[in-house]
Amino acid sequence: MLTNAPKGTKDILPSQAHKWQYVEKKFGEICAKYGFSEIRTPVFEHTELFARSVGDTSDIVQKQMYTFQDYAGRSITLRPEGTAGVARAFIEHKMYAETLPVKLRYGISCFRYEKPQSGRLRAFHQFGAEVFGADSMIADAEVIALADDFLRSLGVTDTELRVNSIGCPNCRDGYRHALKAFLGSKRDELCDTCKIRYEKNPLRILDCKSPRCAELTVGAPRMLDHLCDECETAFADLTANLDASGIAYTVDPGIVRGLDYYTKTAFEFVTHRVGAQDTVCGGGRYDHLTEELGGPSIPGVGFGLGIERLLLLMDNCGAEIPAPPATDAFVAFIGQEAKAEALRLLRSLRAMGLSVETDALGRSIKNQFKYAARLGARFTVIIGGEELRSGMATVKDMETGEQRGVEFENVGAALRG
Repeated sequence: MLTNAPKGTKDILPSQAHKWQYVEKKFGEICAKYGFSEIRTPVFEHTELFARSVGDTSDIVQKQMYTFQDYAGRSITLRPEGTAGVARAFIEHKMYAETLPVKLRYGISCFRYEKPQSGRLRAFHQFGAEVFGADSMIADAEVIALADDFLRSLGVTDTELRVNSIGCPNCRDGYRHALKAFLGSKRDELCDTCKIRYEKNPLRILDCKSPRCAELTVGAPRMLDHLCDECETAFADLTANLDASGIAYTVDPGIVRGLDYYTKTAFEFVTHRVGAQDTVCGGGRYDHLTEELGGPSIPGVGFGLGIERLLLLMDNCGAEIPAPPATDAFVAFIGQEAKAEALRLLRSLRAMGLSVETDALGRSIKNQFKYAARLGARFTVIIGGEELRSGMATVKDMETGEQRGVEFENVGAALRG
């Protein structure tokens, strides 16, 4: 057990780290084009933050949070998602007093206790983007366009955008009654969790992962048929904005999202290449979240995107990720005097921005050459007694085998070509 990672966690090894660095860089570049700035929030928060924002009838709060008491007896939770912590920071630091809208993006680790499966771990990572202070559906279309551009920039094309409106508190009340009426005769057949949801928040039943509950909700009333005039207009505006932006989509009345803070817009980018859990990116609007958390009433919209699932999808789509840069040079040396010159040269070459390595195991010169080849070094710089006497290092091109003498002070220029 001591040498095994906990169930649902995974090490990111050096052979994979360059893929993470690639998508992280791409996300930052795309977000910068849309005017988003980075924010970093704590990995844990007060438990109440998630109970109030995510919703106490959600699977996350009821079944999946990693919650513990700290030494002062306070209830602390490892973050299960990103929006709540960002909204808390937005309120705490009075970012609402800045020029609106405030656009924030992040890359974080999250924690949920659930059954590990393809692209889904208990300790996982997310990209996210949030816009605070814009009630126009232009903001919704913009965050969707950002996610779409990001996926396309990575070579991910086998996804489908699905959109829905889940209404607002005004129209959702009427829909809640219609849904309860539909499920009333089936109530005893619901899972134990959904029997509780039936009373507290029946919309969550539509998001239940139980196959039996999914069967029982077939033919249920649609939220789209119960929208108030304001929400109906907003949804029409959203789809018009997506049309104008050239973004293809499908209206899916079944999308409700798994978090209670959503209002109006709900959307998902889905794929069938990563197993049963096919949502790659999901988000929507949350106009009452900051108010619910004790701050001023500020509208918001955003999304979260799982990195593990994204990388799995990229692999399944055959998307290319550039290999990490090879070592520019390996400095091989023979003897103690040569070692001193090699160490001086290493510092000099690295100061020039070159990637350079040397031997730290006392290998023979023959094995140093083998090691340089395994590292994929473009050049090997050789320093021995003859090189010290002549003041010239031997530089070997590892591809052609060509060797030439280069004065020590000019080795860097020679490596750069």
